[in-house]
Amino acid sequence: MTDSNLSHSQSSDKRRKRKYLSDGISSKRYVDGPGVWVSCVRGKERQTVGELYDLFHSVAADLWPIEDTHLLRNSPKDTETREESEVSIEEQINAEVIALKRPKSEQTFASCQTNTPCVVFISCKSPVDPVQLVETHIQNVKSTGAAQTRYTHRFVPVSATCYADLSDMQTLCKSVLQSYLAKYDETSLHTYKIELRMRNHTNLTRSAVIEAIAECVPKRCKVNLTNPELFLLVEIFKSVCGMSITTNYYALHKYNVTELANDYARKGDEGSQVYVM
Repeated sequence: MTDSNLSHSQSSDKRRKRKYLSDGISSKRYVDGPGVWVSCVRGKERQTVGELYDLFHSVAADLWPIEDTHLLRNSPKDTETREESEVSIEEQINAEVIALKRPKSEQTFASCQTNTPCVVFISCKSPVDPVQLVETHIQNVKSTGAAQTRYTHRFVPVSATCYADLSDMQTLCKSVLQSYLAKYDETSLHTYKIELRMRNHTNLTRSAVIEAIAECVPKRCKVNLTNPELFLLVEIFKSVCGMSITTNYYALHKYNVTELANDYARKGDEGSQVYVM
């Protein structure tokens, strides 16, 4: 093979490994964390990606606001006059256009191809923390009853991913646990439960995975299968394993926004009932 043919082949491979959806959302060929697993309505995976893109950007904008230095540098100090106000609006529009033209590699969120019905994975880039992102949205749904999505059902945040091999998973587990427990005193005690979900994976058994992960948990963390303080979420999809740690997982319907919205509606109906003695 000549150098020119080799170069063309490598270029083609790069194009095949990464592509973009028609609506401008970045897409990766393989699942790669950190990110968020999402279950959705069958046949509506593409629409789900679109609504998640809007939702995540909205939540992330509040949690991790990014100042536009160009806009700040050129914005007028006094916007009282009509002319100055028009200039300010024009600058805002220009800033938005610049953001839309930003290279795809700089996009915060990207859809990873799963080629599986009802399953979507959205990867996140720094400074986004997928656990904080999901927990914030779930709390919003609980307090307002508005799911803000039409096709999305359940969210599972993933702090990091690795190859679905016991050794690699143990290494990842130690890293995730160390990062989470670092904010507590070394003598603090905790209860936990391993919440494992396996999809399209047959190489390892559930018992083998749970046993391997449990070996990595510090002794100051005790197992509690009914009411644990911490939930160690482990998602295995094909050859990829993702992990994260969260709280109140059962109380929040395992981050199922449909159930949370229904709960809110039921409580509203009960509160509006008038009882006659």
